Amino acid sequence: MAVNRAFNFNTARNSSSLISWIPTGKIQQTVASSVQLTGIGLHSGKLSTVTILPEFAGMGRYFKFRSNVIPASTDYVKESPLCTTLCKDGHSINTVEHLLSALEATGVDNCSVQIETSNTNDSSIEVPILDGSAREWVDAIEEAGLKAALDRSGNSCEKLAPVLREPVTVWKNDSFIVAFPYSEVKITYGIDFPQAPEIGCQWFSSTCLDKDFFAKELASARTFCIYEQVEQLRKSGVIKGGSAKNAIVCSESRGWLNPPLRFSDEPCRHKVLDLIGDLSLFAHGGNQGLPVAHIIVYKGGHALHANFARRLSGIN
Repeated sequence: MAVNRAFNFNTARNSSSLISWIPTGKIQQTVASSVQLTGIGLHSGKLSTVTILPEFAGMGRYFKFRSNVIPASTDYVKESPLCTTLCKDGHSINTVEHLLSALEATGVDNCSVQIETSNTNDSSIEVPILDGSAREWVDAIEEAGLKAALDRSGNSCEKLAPVLREPVTVWKNDSFIVAFPYSEVKITYGIDFPQAPEIGCQWFSSTCLDKDFFAKELASARTFCIYEQVEQLRKSGVIKGGSAKNAIVCSESRGWLNPPLRFSDEPCRHKVLDLIGDLSLFAHGGNQGLPVAHIIVYKGGHALHANFARRLSGIN
């Protein structure tokens, strides 16, 4: 079995002068067998089933909704409230970030993600929220196992990593992402919720972002919300499937309403989980999505994460 080291021209086209692509010394992988989970969507409240299937090397990660194929790429990100949405030809897939975070972190470089719902009239569908974290995705992927992904000629392909060549900054109001060239992937993330003292200001930083660290320290961090904002959010048409079973809820005056937390800084860790999922959209052709850089985020969110990935791609 040969190892294909040819540079992927799709990768080059979707990059910019800010990025160089270097070999990681690893080969691209895919799932060894199918993975399937069913659950309700956080925002839609509707039931859906996701099936992750093996795919050829160089194909990357993509979603299949009925007959529509939507690559997991910055090219198809549509701004939406409180989640990351992929959209193509009038069809959209919502809340992809936790699943993509698990796929990026566990090394599933190539896969077909088929998503189904019983309602045949819907043009949009949502990935199940499960328990509000990425833990069930990671557990299911680990149970299925990984294998080398082969291309259509039966060869394995070397996995490349994007290396940041110069500093990059994106911001909106008092929120920002700044990234500096660095020898490895390092993420430093800060959040600030002064209205909810039990959350308050939190920081999380790590250079150890391999699959074992992700599984132990990040995957089980759940999404969170401020209790006093719940009614307003539901009136705006989101979090219809939200509950104390799939989110941790903090009251401004009463603190955490459904303890215990899995980590003292669980909200901040969840933001790192989201960031990994959103930056996985920078991946192309089965290569790494997370840039080799020190990425510092303060008061980030999905829209800011996506803008940063687009900047790396040279889109804006």
